[in-house]
Amino acid sequence: MRFLLDTHSLLWFLAGDTQLTGKARRVIENPEYEILASTASLWEVAIKHSLGKLPLAEPFEELFPHHLALNSIALLTIHLDHVTRVSSLPFYHRDPFDRLLIAQALVEEIPILSGDEAFDDYGVERIW
Repeated sequence: MRFLLDTHSLLWFLAGDTQLTGKARRVIENPEYEILASTASLWEVAIKHSLGKLPLAEPFEELFPHHLALNSIALLTIHLDHVTRVSSLPFYHRDPFDRLLIAQALVEEIPILSGDEAFDDYGVERIW
């Protein structure tokens, strides 16, 4: 089974942050599951980090390649069908990165690990 990480879930998992629920952590650490991080999440982190809004413990270019590989987290690239789905989503959620994650979860038909209850309005299977 495949699961998509929301940006905060990815960051909290990599940092060992207790804000990540035990249930979400167990899913991420289960070797039987394929865990995916969207390139949209990495883009979001890169932007926030470059603006000084998100400090990172390591340089971006070292942190993500190393920790994604170490934790067997694969990248879900952005495809045309994902972007097309964004264009038809209602505006329950205004954040463009979250809207893309929602579209990816819907198109790929995979659950998303997120604490953001606004995702529920889109019919995304959300694990938290």
